[in-house]
Amino acid sequence: MKIEYTLSDLSAAARQFLQAIGDARIVAFYGAMGAGKTTFISALCRELGVQDDVNSPTFAIVNEYRDAADAPVYHFDFYRLQRPEEALDLGLYDYLDSGALCLLEWPEIIEPLLPADTLRVSIEETTDGTRTLSF
Repeated sequence: MKIEYTLSDLSAAARQFLQAIGDARIVAFYGAMGAGKTTFISALCRELGVQDDVNSPTFAIVNEYRDAADAPVYHFDFYRLQRPEEALDLGLYDYLDSGALCLLEWPEIIEPLLPADTLRVSIEETTDGTRTLSF
């Protein structure tokens, strides 16, 4: 499936995406630096009712938020990892097996660790600033 959006209709795109993914709990976002992964994840969190500021967990590796139902939402950024084993040291499977929504940026380094049912999402930016989500 594909969803095209601009920053002005980001909220609508996030709502459409959440409806489309159904029960998917592990969502891996792929895209170039500046493609809008964190921006889109922030919009998803707002749509879920997260009240906290959502920003990239580049240094913390994982941020935990609470949605409107007080359920956890985990936001990962694996950009700084050098080896997949570093994610295991963080307790990756505890998060992935929790049943909570796990949103992963820069999952390439941990690709061998991702479960088969991981929803893989590509974000691409076009020259006019439009983004395309493919999943």
